[in-house]
Amino acid sequence: MTSRLHAAGAAQADAFAADGAVHLRGLFTDWIDELAAGVAHNEAQPSEFFDDNGTTDDAGRFWDDYCNWSRIAEFERFAFRSGIADLAAGLMRSETVQLFHEHVLVKEAGASRQTPWHCDAPYYFVDCPQTVSIWIPLDPVPLESTLRLIRGSHLWEEPVHPLDWTTMTGFYGDDEKTHSGGFQPTPDPDTQSDRFELLEWACEPGDAVAFHYRTVHGARGSSNLRRAFSLRMVGGDARYVQRPGRTSPPFTGHGMLDGQRLREDWFPMMPLAGRVS
Repeated sequence: MTSRLHAAGAAQADAFAADGAVHLRGLFTDWIDELAAGVAHNEAQPSEFFDDNGTTDDAGRFWDDYCNWSRIAEFERFAFRSGIADLAAGLMRSETVQLFHEHVLVKEAGASRQTPWHCDAPYYFVDCPQTVSIWIPLDPVPLESTLRLIRGSHLWEEPVHPLDWTTMTGFYGDDEKTHSGGFQPTPDPDTQSDRFELLEWACEPGDAVAFHYRTVHGARGSSNLRRAFSLRMVGGDARYVQRPGRTSPPFTGHGMLDGQRLREDWFPMMPLAGRVS
């Protein structure tokens, strides 16, 4: 399969650095069937991390799963053959790109459950300036059900308090109202529209929304099927960070210590077409 992808240009990298997210049109159109087959495989053979996010009584489920790239061939081929690492390197302005994990998120038609406002960094055991998630819809996504991001939130001094998506309580067993833990309370841009500028784009299959791990984002429910594949990558400055408890993904037994680079046998380096300038 021939990739139509090229490394991110300077304007895209500048926008990513300033806003924390960019919308890239039509880069992965040739990979939609491959990724859709991988999502079907994932649903038929879910991992231990599969979660329906408490939506079993809804008209449509909102389910997600992750860390399956090494057992689902379609995901592995995409990660290492699509050229997505060159895009990531350009956006992060990194000489290297390391695969962290992939994440599948599916809102079936009629799924009313929202994706709560959050940023990914506090759930992870890695943090650094050079991070990127590349979210790729496999179905048309209208504005009312698309990914919503708070512009510039990746530059906030404190990340947003992480919540458990099912219980909506503190992810690390704390309470954002009584124990900050270095986190700030979850914002509500819908009732505080004067405080936040949102980035949200209607998307076609094969588009991509790239965003930083610290960028605060969420999404409404969906009246139509909305399958999305997200690949999470880090750059050369990525280091392990000890969190207050079990992270998501948990990656138990890794043996890494604070300040160490991620072990390459678990988090492989990704091939690049050429040196990043």
